[in-house]
Amino acid sequence: MNLKSALLFVSLLPVLGSCASAQTPPKDAAVPVANQPAPAQSRMGMNLAGPADWNTELPFNDVFHFSRYWISQRRGEGWGKGPKLSLDEHGWVKALEPNCFAETPMLTDMRGQFPHGQYVCLYEGKGEVKINNASKIVSSAPGRIVFEPQAESGIFLQILSTEPTDYIRNIRVLMPGTEKTVQDNPFNPVFLERWKGVNTLRFMDWMQTNGSQVKEWNERPKTDDATWSHKGIPLEIMIDLCNKQKQNGWFCLPVRASDDYVLQFATMLKARLKPSLKAYIEYSNEVWNGGFEQCHYVGEQGMALKLGEKPWEAGWHYTGRRSKEIFAVVDRAFGGREAASKRIVRVIATQGANAYVSEQILGFEDTGKNADALAVAPYFGLMSPSRAADPNSKVPAETVATWTTTQVLDYLENVSIPETIKWNKEQKAIADKYGLKLIAYEGGQHAVGTAGGENNEDLTKLFLAANRDERMGQLYTKYLDTWRDCGGDVFCNFSSVSGWSKWGSWGLLENQNDDTAKYRAVMNWNAANTLKN
Repeated sequence: MNLKSALLFVSLLPVLGSCASAQTPPKDAAVPVANQPAPAQSRMGMNLAGPADWNTELPFNDVFHFSRYWISQRRGEGWGKGPKLSLDEHGWVKALEPNCFAETPMLTDMRGQFPHGQYVCLYEGKGEVKINNASKIVSSAPGRIVFEPQAESGIFLQILSTEPTDYIRNIRVLMPGTEKTVQDNPFNPVFLERWKGVNTLRFMDWMQTNGSQVKEWNERPKTDDATWSHKGIPLEIMIDLCNKQKQNGWFCLPVRASDDYVLQFATMLKARLKPSLKAYIEYSNEVWNGGFEQCHYVGEQGMALKLGEKPWEAGWHYTGRRSKEIFAVVDRAFGGREAASKRIVRVIATQGANAYVSEQILGFEDTGKNADALAVAPYFGLMSPSRAADPNSKVPAETVATWTTTQVLDYLENVSIPETIKWNKEQKAIADKYGLKLIAYEGGQHAVGTAGGENNEDLTKLFLAANRDERMGQLYTKYLDTWRDCGGDVFCNFSSVSGWSKWGSWGLLENQNDDTAKYRAVMNWNAANTLKN
């Protein structure tokens, strides 16, 4: 059973949808739950939302970091109909053909829920830069534009002309009140405050792990890339965040990463991550999940090496072998296993609903003896396919759409959570067999339409209402209690802040001004359930 198939779509579809400084939370900003433990004592981890123009978490004061990769436009023609752009190695536009321009959007799914006030666009080079849809241009001079964005439509920045010998580059779009401080304080303080109590930040989406084609170290994201939405967020930035917040980092290495990539990655971790912090190392993400490209890759590699008779079996075994190889390289970078053990958590991730997969990975070539933790994704779900796609489903979208919110929550409490408890007990037995901690790389509610069910508008409205219900917070508390009672260690919620839609309501919050019962429940549980070790 795959509890996460709908996640493939979450990051693929942007939804367009008095002055407040980004240095202090707006009056209507969600207030973080008080009395959070020090990160080292916390049991809760958090998956951060990935870099994209529709990101609603706003982790950086410079919102251009999450701008979309350049869109080539030709005047008088449709969207994106321009010629291939001439870009430098960092992704800046070097030249434009006649009658053409380059454009990029940001803050496209905020639905008005962003810090309002005067934004400052700074840039270097010669040419013409325009904020295409600003509600007001306060001032404009070469290299600096001050503007106020429209409430609903995001920010669309255009390069209308650029001088090839001194082209437009180093563009920054700074939230209100941050121009003088952004160099020393790149992170949005609202973001920092919200998650300051969690133990571990999982960077799977920040690293754009799913479908990654990165193999060599020189292909990695770099701090001076034009936008981080193209390749992901640089390792240096992730480490800086961990150091600033005194939080552990969970890193998902690309499925194709070479040994040299792993060595360079680990070398930077050793040099820059505070010695008091842990680095969780995982081979890619959900390599068992046939919905992801990396699953097919490990299957192909495993079959080529004759590690199994079927691609899925060969893929499980290849996952074990490659994970061991990666762990060995990391150990070498840290000066050997004994030294690395103080700073590295070696993670083997598995399908939470299928302990057989765990045994196949851990039992192959002593993988279990070369790991520290077995990681699962124990979602409590209600996946509703269309009746046409799955006529035998017990919860078809057409039926569930007629339910009340209470019925949805009853199902989650009386069917889904008990099912999750069963899985967790089975996985804990496997973890104990190999002397590993049981941790959660992802988890939370999983009410979503699938296989056509996502297009049922009544179903979507129902699931959104259920996620807004106060009782959902009670279910999260009960659910997390069962995780603790099964012997579960660190639990990384999926996910932090993201817009809700027919593709799922994954974020605890939808935006930085939001407040939900499930957010409060998770943070209150975190405050009440500290780790003893």
